[in-house]
Formats: sequence, structure tokens, C-alpha cells
Amino acid sequence: MNSTTLELRKFVAPEIIYGVGAINLVGPSAKKFGAKKALLVTDPGVVEAGWMDAALRSLKEENIPAAIFQDITPNPKEHQVAAGAAFYQDNECDVIVAVGGGSPMDCAKGIGIAASNKKDILQFEGIDEVRVPIPPLICIPTTAGTAADISQFAIVTDTTRKVKIAIISKAVVPDIALVDPQTTATMPKDLTAATGMDALVHAVEAYVSNASSPLTDLHAMEAISLIAQNLVKAIEDPRNLEYRDHMMFASMVAGMAFSNASLGLVHAMAHSLGGLLDAPHGICNALLLDWVVDFNYQSAAERYDRIGQAMGVTFDGLGPDVRKEALLRRIRSLAESAGISRQSLKLELNNKILNQLAVNASHDACQVTNPREASVEEIAGIYERAFR
Repeated sequence: MNSTTLELRKFVAPEIIYGVGAINLVGPSAKKFGAKKALLVTDPGVVEAGWMDAALRSLKEENIPAAIFQDITPNPKEHQVAAGAAFYQDNECDVIVAVGGGSPMDCAKGIGIAASNKKDILQFEGIDEVRVPIPPLICIPTTAGTAADISQFAIVTDTTRKVKIAIISKAVVPDIALVDPQTTATMPKDLTAATGMDALVHAVEAYVSNASSPLTDLHAMEAISLIAQNLVKAIEDPRNLEYRDHMMFASMVAGMAFSNASLGLVHAMAHSLGGLLDAPHGICNALLLDWVVDFNYQSAAERYDRIGQAMGVTFDGLGPDVRKEALLRRIRSLAESAGISRQSLKLELNNKILNQLAVNASHDACQVTNPREASVEEIAGIYERAFR
């Protein structure tokens, strides 16, 4: 038996209902908790796509009224969480339903924390800082990437410090995840690409994390293989439910992996970049992944080689330097085929901004489980190579 199988590991996940039509079970799911009134957290794009109507119909069938909170932007802000918590209390809600991508789901988690603990959301930054359980939380993802519907992570932007804070706690694992692949059919191509690459980074970082385990490895490798085979197909043929199903399943199992093994330097740097410059999270991850792999490879070569094999790279007879370059080419090729390139992110970085980005990333909780320690100077160097 491999010695790693003997190490204690915790694995948490919500109740999951997966498949076409899962969104129609939000009413019966809320009824399980004795809901008197639900807070629906979403954003205008999800409302326009019609998925909020589906959730409302299901709640109405169970005679559960709902109040809708949709004042959420990408990279949800602390003041939006505060407004949502006040809205939750003013409307006397007792269950939270999040319908959308990572931003509505993270905001919903923040609302639950703030409402139950009666404190500003920024006070919960870090690991296991949530003391009072949040209200029952049902998540319905409409993108295939963030896996906030699965994870014990919530990411909120502190607009004063211009940083994204990570709240990591079993308290924010949703009670029920209704994972319906048909909801992703309305995603535009650029969002499919960004969220799909985000899911890939989740799986890659979980697999090389110093907190990985056989439990998380299974999920991470399945996600990597599915994304490598289906992301470009889902972009090119967005109404094909088979490709959407594979990508949604990949997002879900990648979420199980990173929620329990945590992440690494890619996410620490992406959080810093997104917080300081309000840049799209998935794009940040996609453009940083190959550069961080290049930096990390020497500390987890065998694991990165397995990642390459799962992505279809053949390493027979190749030395370590050549294997690394082959993996980097595959990662870059996938991002480019998905339509993501350096031109996808308009940045003007000077030395002052580079240093601030690096300092913020060095303080992010995700870098703790990176396979190689990185100094502030080394992180600044990665940013510079990636974006200047």
C-alpha cells in the first residue's frame, strides 16, 4: 500500500443531484429544509437566459415564495454581500438558493455567513473562521468551471485593499448542489472558454497540491482528461449536450478535488490580479497556468507528467526538460484553441504594480499548498514573464 494512503485526509462534498432536469428540483430541495421563504441570488445574465424562471416555477409548485437579489457583478464585492445580507433579513428569508456562475454562488455564501454571524464578510478571511453555521444553501451552477456549488471556498473582493479574499470553511459547503448540464447551453463562447480553463486549473493544482490524496487524485485526473477532450468541442458546438455534459461533470469533479486538496500559486496570483485590477478570474488562471507549471515542475515532475499524459501528451523516451516543454506546449495550445491569448487581458503593469501583485499573492491562502515555495521576488518574476 502506498504510504500516502495511510495519511489522514478529510473529504467534504454536498448532496449532489446531477443530470438534465436537476434545476427543476429546487422546490422539493428547499421544502426539505422547511423553507418558508427563499432568497434567490443570481445576476442579470442568468435572469435573461431564463434559468431564474425555472427555479421560481419549481419553488412556486411547492408554495415557497422567493425574494430575488441580483445586484452582483463579476468578482463579487464586500458591499454587495452586505447588501444581500440585509436584503435576506429584511425579507425574512430562511433558505438561500444561488443560481448562476461563481459570482452569484460566492456572493450567496458570503450573504449566508454575514447574515448568520452578523459581521462584515471581510472578517472571515482565511481557514475555518466561520463560527456560526449559515442558512441552508442550495446551489444551481449555470457555468462549467467555478465549482462553487461543490466547494468549501468563497471568494470575495475587498474593494478598499483591492484584493480578493479566500474564505475556506466546511460551513460554506452547500447543502445541496443541483448540477444540470443543460443550464450551460446558454453560455457564450468566451465564458465557456474561461470557465473551462478555470476548471482545468482547479484539477491541475489539486493534483500537484501538497495536500493531495488518492481521494482527490481520482477526481482531478478525470477532470483533466475530460476537459482536454471536450473544452474546444463545447466552444465550437455549444448546443451539443454531450460536450456540455462532459464539461459540467469535469467542473464538478475538479471541484471535489480542489475543495479537499486546495489549490496553488496559479490561484493565488489570479486572485491578486483579479482583486487589484478587477480582471476576469478564468482568463487570469488560463494565462498564468503554463508559467506557474514552468516554475513548479522541478518540485512535482512525476505528477506533472501524469497530467500531461491525461491531456494526451506522449512522453516515451523524453528527458525531464523535454517533457516539461511538451506539457507547456499542450497547455498553451489548449488555451489558444479555446480563444484565450495574452491579448485577452489588457494590462499595463509597472514595477510598483508588479510588486503589489506579488505581495498580495504571497499572502493568499491558496499558495500554502503549492508544491514549490515562492518568494515575493519569484512571484513578481512570473507575473513579468506572463504579462510584460
